Amino acid sequence: MVGAASLVVAVGTVTGLVAAADDRSRSDEARPPRLTGTPRVAQPSVRPSPSPSTSPSPSPSPSASERRVRPRVTARAPSPAPSRTPGAAPADARLYRHPDSQVLAWVRAHPDDPRRPVIESRIAGHPAAVWFADYTPGAVTDRVAAVTSGGAAQGRVPVLVPYVIPSRDCGGYSEGGAPDLAAYDAWIDAFAAGLGSGEVVVILEPDSVADSDCLNEDERTGRFASLARAGRVLKAANPRARVYFDAGHSHWNTAAEQAALLRRAGAASPASSDGVFSNVSNFQATADEIAYDRRVLDALGGPAGLGAVIDTSRNGNGAPADGEWCDPEGRTLGRPPALATGEARIDAYLWVKLPGESDGCKGAPGTFTASYAYELAR
Repeated sequence: MVGAASLVVAVGTVTGLVAAADDRSRSDEARPPRLTGTPRVAQPSVRPSPSPSTSPSPSPSPSASERRVRPRVTARAPSPAPSRTPGAAPADARLYRHPDSQVLAWVRAHPDDPRRPVIESRIAGHPAAVWFADYTPGAVTDRVAAVTSGGAAQGRVPVLVPYVIPSRDCGGYSEGGAPDLAAYDAWIDAFAAGLGSGEVVVILEPDSVADSDCLNEDERTGRFASLARAGRVLKAANPRARVYFDAGHSHWNTAAEQAALLRRAGAASPASSDGVFSNVSNFQATADEIAYDRRVLDALGGPAGLGAVIDTSRNGNGAPADGEWCDPEGRTLGRPPALATGEARIDAYLWVKLPGESDGCKGAPGTFTASYAYELAR
């Protein structure tokens, strides 16, 4: 993305979990998304080792929003880096940290690695989103329930990312998803059945709205109807679920353009939506995203209570000036995950993309790469 997914495997987690072995033959593998206007380098798909059948799987490699900087939006110089050490502050204790992830597996397997204390404290110790990225309708309810029940048992809030929309990433590197919208609607029903009754945040389909220009008008109308339905189904299944829709990021579509698309997808309706998310897997500075998200919300309309969440996992130094999207040099961790921001209409800072899971340059797409993680964390 210019701002969202990364290599998706099976049920997907930004915390980096893996799909069950018995579902491997049915799972959709997403390859790193397409790069608009830039020569494309083919990369092999990556499937992590299997884990228990209730587990989700690793975060996708860079999807459309992560890579694309649209020419229609005037590029700004990156905001200055914060004076504090990124990632050094504690994360919000109310957020749930899933116990299985690629980074936690690396920490357990490398007790004597000199990089371990930094990676463990600044990345593995922080809660991150859990991605559900392969089309396995028979397993998704149990997998979602495993995460939400784990959060409920601790009195903490899990963050879930359904990422199975048909024509995902416009057929680019992270292509995949459900075979059609009817199958997607049924998959969402099964996903919702696992939500339980506790508080949960749902980041609904990264790139699905901002990266919809490859669809014809009928296809786009169908996708947006399914997204609006998904929001209604999720909130009806669990009234404490907070559902956020794809706003791309501040260097992609203009706020007015994005709001018009979001309105068609149901994001202005309180029956479907609690607001929008931005910067998923991207590097745009938090200050830029705050200003952009407020403009989107203003243009979107809807209830005053609609808010925004921002992915701050890797944006501590803002985006690189050259627009590089693939594991760019000089990036740092951003603000720790938090459900309180002190900023009007900004509901949360979340780590949707897990730092250290490569975009495909410093390591295989979607896999945890210790050297990259250490660069971000130190």
